[in-house]
Amino acid sequence: MSAEGMNTEFLTADTAGIARAATLLRAGALVSFPTETVYGLGADATNDHAVARIFEAKGRPHFNPLIVHVPSLEAVLDIAEMDGAAQDLAQAFWPGPLTLVLPIRSGGPLSALVSAGLPTVAVRVPAHPLATKLLTAAGVPVAAPSANPSGRISPSTAQHVLDGLSGRIEAVLDGGPCEVGLESTIVGFDPAPVLLRPGGLPVEAIEAALGGPIATRQTSAGITAPGQLSSHYAPDAALRLNAEAAQGDERLLGFGHVEADLNLSPSGDLVEAAANLFRFLHQLDAQGDAPIAVSPIPDHGMGRAINDRLRRAAAPRD
Repeated sequence: MSAEGMNTEFLTADTAGIARAATLLRAGALVSFPTETVYGLGADATNDHAVARIFEAKGRPHFNPLIVHVPSLEAVLDIAEMDGAAQDLAQAFWPGPLTLVLPIRSGGPLSALVSAGLPTVAVRVPAHPLATKLLTAAGVPVAAPSANPSGRISPSTAQHVLDGLSGRIEAVLDGGPCEVGLESTIVGFDPAPVLLRPGGLPVEAIEAALGGPIATRQTSAGITAPGQLSSHYAPDAALRLNAEAAQGDERLLGFGHVEADLNLSPSGDLVEAAANLFRFLHQLDAQGDAPIAVSPIPDHGMGRAINDRLRRAAAPRD
C-alpha cells in the first residue's frame, strides 16, 4: 500500500472505533492514537513492513529507535528483560509517562527495525484509557513514536495529527486533547539508572522512587533511545528563548505574569504549561512565520522537560 494519497479514516473513541483501529493495526496499517503524553503513530511492532512504514510516513531517520507500547507490565516481559531498578520504576510509575530502555528478550517477536540495531528496546505502558483499550484489543506490541513529521511539533490533538500526516496513514483514533502534552521521560540502565530524556514524569519523582539522584546522559553520547536528536519539535518560525519581552515583529509565548500573544500559564503552573506547549506552538505556527520569543521557564519539575523541548525546537536545522 502506498504511503501517499490514501484516505485517512477518522475514528471515534467508541467500541466500533477501537475495534476498527485494532483490526487495522493487525493488518499492518498505521493508526494514530492518543496517550496521556502525545498522540502516537502506531504500527504492529512485530511486522517489519509496518514498522518500516512509520519511518516512511514521518520521514524519520532509521537510526532513531522507536518506543513500543503495551497494555500491561506482563506484556512487557514478552519483549524485554527487566529486574532490579527497572522493576522498581515500572511498579512505581506504570501505567504512566515513563519509558524504560531494556534489554530485548532473546527470541522475542519484535521487528529489528524497532530498536535501530541496538540490543535494547524502549518500552512504555501508557495510562490513557483509550490507549489501553486499543492495545488490549490489538493483541500485539505497538511501536508508536509521536504522530508528526519528523522534527516537527508533536501532536496533542487528533487535528494536529491530520494536519501533518493526513493521506500518509490509514487512521487516527480521536481521544481528545492529551492531558500531559509532553512526551514520556526516558530512563536507561548502564547498569545504574540514567536519565536519557526528561519528559512527562518529573525527574524529582524518579529520584524519590530511587532514593537518590539519577545520572544524566552526556550530550556527546550516541543515539541510545528515541527523542535524542539535537534539532526536534520545531515550528516553521524561528524561536528565541529566555526572552523578557518580544522584539520587532516577534510573537511572545509567555509564562507567568506577562502580557503575551499566548501564555503557557499565567499563574506560573508548570504542569499547565507543559500541557499547553505543543498546542500553542501549533497555533503560533498556523498564524504565520514571524519569529517567536519565549519567556524564561523555571528549570525544575515539568519545566526541565519544557526547556528540553524548547532548546531542541530552537536548535539550528539541517
